[in-house]
Amino acid sequence: MHDTTDLESRGIPALYIATTEFQDAAAAQARSLGADPVGIFVAHPIQDRTDEELRALADKALEAILSGLLEAG
Repeated sequence: MHDTTDLESRGIPALYIATTEFQDAAAAQARSLGADPVGIFVAHPIQDRTDEELRALADKALEAILSGLLEAG
């Protein structure tokens, strides 16, 4: 999350992607950093997914990612 604020301060749109399991932790970290980064959340867990399943998750999240980058920029 710190990296997203650094990139944004240099005019580079940034966001973070995490699984839904980490929504509360991401919000807490953002508050502690005084940041409001764009976050995209995908289904949890991802570690045991096949390549095909990961591609499907990425395809499903693509529109939100692109919108988030436009919002961040």
